[in-house]
Amino acid sequence: MHSKFRNLKALNSAGCALLVFCVSGMGAVATLTSSPAALAQAAPAANRFVGTITASAPGTLTVKTDGGVERKVTVPDGVRIQRIAPGAKDLSSAATIQFTDLAVGDRVLVRLAPEPATDPVTAISIVAIPQADLAQKQQQEREDWQKNGVGGLVKSVNAGTGEVVVVSGAGATQKTITLHVTPTTLLKRYAPDSVDFDKAQPAPIETIQVGDQLRARGTKSADGMELSAVEVVSGGFRNISGVIGSIDQAAQTITLKDLITKQTVTVHVKPDAQMRKLPDEMAKALASMTKPAGEGSAAGSGAPQGGAGQGSRPAYAGPAGQSGGGQGRGQGRRGGGGDLQSMLSRAPAIHLSDLQKGEAVMLVSTQGSSEVTAVTLLAGVEPLLQAPASTQNMLLSNWSMSSGGAEAAQ
Repeated sequence: MHSKFRNLKALNSAGCALLVFCVSGMGAVATLTSSPAALAQAAPAANRFVGTITASAPGTLTVKTDGGVERKVTVPDGVRIQRIAPGAKDLSSAATIQFTDLAVGDRVLVRLAPEPATDPVTAISIVAIPQADLAQKQQQEREDWQKNGVGGLVKSVNAGTGEVVVVSGAGATQKTITLHVTPTTLLKRYAPDSVDFDKAQPAPIETIQVGDQLRARGTKSADGMELSAVEVVSGGFRNISGVIGSIDQAAQTITLKDLITKQTVTVHVKPDAQMRKLPDEMAKALASMTKPAGEGSAAGSGAPQGGAGQGSRPAYAGPAGQSGGGQGRGQGRRGGGGDLQSMLSRAPAIHLSDLQKGEAVMLVSTQGSSEVTAVTLLAGVEPLLQAPASTQNMLLSNWSMSSGGAEAAQ
């Protein structure tokens, strides 16, 4: 294996705008990110911490650290306070600002005086990134994820060459994309119980496994079949399809029989689970889109796009009259996996109380055999259950994963 691929690390987060900068005289690099693990590695909390300002008063700040602890900070007159832009890697372009320029929501690195670490602590320097600058960078990165992002299931991984092959889309929309990973590619991995991008942790290419769900952004080839990856996030989850056997509102669980394994599974549905229900026409349109080419589709019969292959069923309309992104089988294939994701993301959100015994659902969950926790759950899927298991998995992988830009479509 080429050594340059052994220690590939993710250094930033598109969803929360990773901010890295060197602190003069500290001999360390502090990483302003939502990842406590990255902070522990880059900026030990003994004499500095990273967090977000939650309150401000003359000469004092309240900062919630990325570890979730609120710290009271005294800021004496004359303390050096600097502002940097999101993405800056050092202080060469930092601007000196005043205490009054700091605001709630700003990200800060606080260096502490060498004294007992009991609050209130005293700051000897502060480096800040304004909330407005963060929001602007986050929006830019969300747009880039939408424009230059791909997603799917991992088909193969070659850590030595840095090539990761993913299968994107489902049925007739399916395509195979080769990702090229380099030492500068930012690699992250989802937490085992979440597809929240902000909770993803740095991870080397060796952690990516066949069957993982994956999203990446970068520079696409002219035909869209290759991508030079700038950022990759992956994770291993279980996909389950089945019919609800029981619902326990008090325990926040449902039971269902996995249509693949034929085993009964207890699913814990926490408040942060992403849950949506497909309107009937949308479910039928998706079922049509995900049929393999040649099974009564416009492409298989040679019918022109816009003809009988798509005119017999109305399209699902999203908010403000937006198209569901795949009005017919021909257009669904043309749009590929992105259309599936946008359609599914616009489906109405639901709660556990909206589910019924006997209702069919498809879900992405944590790993487990008889007991799992739902990460995302999709109801109203009866028309989709006739699709092969591989197609159902691809459908879920196109919708369920959060990235720096996935939320923008929701």
